Amino acid sequence: MKTIRFDIITIFPGMFASPFNESILKRAQEQGLVHIAVHDLRAYTLDKHNRVDDYPFGGGAGMVMGVEPIDRAVEAVKQQAPAAHTILLSPAGKPFDQAKAWQLAQKESIALICGRYEGVDERVREAVVDEDLSVGDYVLSGGEIPAMVLVEAVSRLVPGVIGDETCLDEESFSKGLLEYPQYTRPRDYKGWTVPDVLTSGDHKKIRAWQQDEALKKTRKNRPDLLGGKPQGEPE
Repeated sequence: MKTIRFDIITIFPGMFASPFNESILKRAQEQGLVHIAVHDLRAYTLDKHNRVDDYPFGGGAGMVMGVEPIDRAVEAVKQQAPAAHTILLSPAGKPFDQAKAWQLAQKESIALICGRYEGVDERVREAVVDEDLSVGDYVLSGGEIPAMVLVEAVSRLVPGVIGDETCLDEESFSKGLLEYPQYTRPRDYKGWTVPDVLTSGDHKKIRAWQQDEALKKTRKNRPDLLGGKPQGEPE
């Protein structure tokens, strides 16, 4: 049975309690498919005030998270999970997408470092982590929410986490396109009707319609996907 372990290093461990104890992630942990451990970075400081940040050399606005407590936290995690693939979550990282989610889902263990303040000491990128990932071209207050995004996106690709795994083949980005429109009952609501083809019973026509609509939606909402490399499960 395939399982995956996540170790999350953060100064706000309480942020993860609710998201990881609901819905799919809760069931995945109960079934032993996903293991999640959250570590308080302040526990790895030597300072009596549990300080994890300091002023940047050379001046500048804000505070910078230090390399020492982060390195000690990662070393502690690797005592339990030696093969942990270590990731720093920050706006400066490479984009996290579905292709990367599939790649990470093949790992046995992943350690996530949640950045805060103005950033982290560059030596964390240079010497401590395996890669630096961003969940989008915007800035958040820290890496905690990106860590939640990554854990959910990767966990649902572990066999057994999603009940009907054929759903993964139909989702947005699975074949380089956004997902086609979906409808359910009632067939007619306020005059807003379901396309006739979907109730025709002609599965060949339905599949052709779904492919065409997926292409239209992608062209309208994400034309960049049509000009780049398709994203999805690696062969």
